[in-house]
Amino acid sequence: MGTVPIFSRSRKRLGERVIEAIIRFSGWITLIILGLITVMLFREGLPIFSYTDPFSFIFGTTWLPVSSSPQFGILPFIVGTLMVTLVALLISVPIGVGAAAFLSEIAPSSLREFLKPIIEILAGIPSIVLGFIGFILVAPLIQSIFHLSTGLNGLTAGIMLSLICLPTIISISEDALSAVPKEYKEASYALGATKWQTLRKVVIPAASPGIVASVMLGIGRAIGETMTVLMVSGGRLSIPTNITDPMSVLTARIAIEINNASFRGLQFQALFAMGIILFLLTLVVNIISDLVLEKQKRRLGQL
Repeated sequence: MGTVPIFSRSRKRLGERVIEAIIRFSGWITLIILGLITVMLFREGLPIFSYTDPFSFIFGTTWLPVSSSPQFGILPFIVGTLMVTLVALLISVPIGVGAAAFLSEIAPSSLREFLKPIIEILAGIPSIVLGFIGFILVAPLIQSIFHLSTGLNGLTAGIMLSLICLPTIISISEDALSAVPKEYKEASYALGATKWQTLRKVVIPAASPGIVASVMLGIGRAIGETMTVLMVSGGRLSIPTNITDPMSVLTARIAIEINNASFRGLQFQALFAMGIILFLLTLVVNIISDLVLEKQKRRLGQL
């Protein structure tokens, strides 16, 4: 009679060891793939700095990759990337967090169960489809409202990027808000707080690590998006001075020129160096995200 539990426990331990090995293997594979991507980026991109120094490359304003005297200044693309991403966040963060709060705390369960799958389906819409929508519908509208010569500009690109970021922000923020313990809300109600006060001063601060994570994921998605921005940003190579100016971003410029660049030529190397800049921007966003999350967790742990 005693052999069955022993056999069951040994089989369970064997299963746990197999699962641990699979998880460990998956983690190492992920690290190896990331390392290989990093090595490839730096191997192909760093040689451009034997032709132009890093300062001139990052802060230069002239992009002439195929002239008799090539110049590689990517500041216009960096500025365009940051401007478009900022517009996308200014639109998507308040709407996304507000929608998540509505789904989590206000909407009836039947409406919540109806809307959540729709929001998750929106995340799967191909970016080129959103690019077509921006090109056909949003760009003419922006052109008409602001009396511009063209609606293909940073504002249109930012609006379309916000639609790409919204499903991620809404879904993750709603999960974070729903995970707040009921005891927090009950204690707030017991002290006489209204539903709005509880949501604003208790639920949202308690869920802030998840909300911050959703915003950071949205930033990463906005910085890395290519096709939608390529179709509606206008593609101008000069530094934009206004959000309604046509502009180009790092991802779109890489996508436009990579097929025409000679293999491992100067233009090819410059495009890979732009990839390094994108990689570093994403890395900085992730580091800031981790620092903010750790600080918020420590603050909540002291409450």
